[in-house]
Parts: sequence; structure tokens; C-alpha cells
Amino acid sequence: MDREADVTISETDRLHSQLSRLEDMFPGYRTEIVEGAIVMSPVKPHHNQTIWKLWSALEGQLSDEWGFISDVSVPFDEENEFCPDLAVIPKAESAKNLSAYPPDLIELAIEVVSPGSVRNDYEIKDRAYARRGIPNYLIFDPYKAHCVTLWNPGPDGYLGRDTLTYGKTVVVETGIGKLSLDTAELPVDPGAS
Repeated sequence: MDREADVTISETDRLHSQLSRLEDMFPGYRTEIVEGAIVMSPVKPHHNQTIWKLWSALEGQLSDEWGFISDVSVPFDEENEFCPDLAVIPKAESAKNLSAYPPDLIELAIEVVSPGSVRNDYEIKDRAYARRGIPNYLIFDPYKAHCVTLWNPGPDGYLGRDTLTYGKTVVVETGIGKLSLDTAELPVDPGAS
């Protein structure tokens, strides 16, 4: 007996499938879905160095209940599937070693700006992270040599915002404790303004 199956693939599933294939094809590029388009950003050494320095600094300050994900898919809606450079989530969840996590798990999101991610990091993710209620969002920018701290999420973005030049200590009051990040040792692009 032959049966015909109605198989419908959503636009998001199609994009996610494309994203999965691209991830291994282009080493040195970070791939995300932003506003319904697949976006590839080149990654430079300062990008990864910044992530590792921040990870190391935070790891010693967090309780054993908290862990990290880095460059792992976080689907937000039909048009946005971000891969935060670093996100703090419950350790029990990160231990599951999944390929995607819900945004509601994120207590702190961190993005490190690359030349191709300026608009995404400063505008699109600001609104998307805030709409989903992520309490704190930090943007580290090695091209401007500063960190933008965002808190108090609202429907149109974060209501609280400070910009600190590298060389200072960034202090963030979070629901999981007070976190301090020394920016003095973070790499800065030679052409930084």
C-alpha cells in the first residue's frame, strides 16, 4: 500500500539546514541567521582572544550552578537564530551538549564585534535580546576599544546603557551576582579609534 506523505519544511528549517552545511565549509567564518538571511562574518584573532579572556575571567566568579555556551545556536524567532560569542546559562543545561538552546536560559549574553557584525551586535541583537528578557548584554568592541553594557530589557531594546573605554573594569550587577571584567588586557585592533 502506497502512502503519500505531506512533508512541509518551514522556511526556518530550510535556513537552519543551510546554516548547518555552511558551518564546516567556511572555516574562519561565523555563521548565523539574522532577519531571515544567512550572515557570515570573518573572525580575526582578537575576536577569539577576547572571548577566551572573558570566559576565563567569568569562570572564576560564577557559582557551580552556571556554565557557558559559545557560538552555539540560539533560535529567537522565525527570522533570527543567533550564536552568541559567549552566554551564561545554567550548567545543567550546558552539560547537555546540545546544538541549540532556548534564549530564555541566558542570564548574560556577550558579543565581540567583528567588522561584519557591527549592525547586528549594536542594533538587531540589542532589540532581540531585550525583547526575550535577557537581563544583561555586553558588547566588547576591539575596533573602538570599548565595552557597552546593557541592562533593564524592554520591548524596544535595553533601557540602561553605559560605554566604558578599554582599560577600565566593567562591573555588571546580575541576578547571579556582581561580575567584574578587567578590560586592560583585552586586545585592541591596531586601527582602533
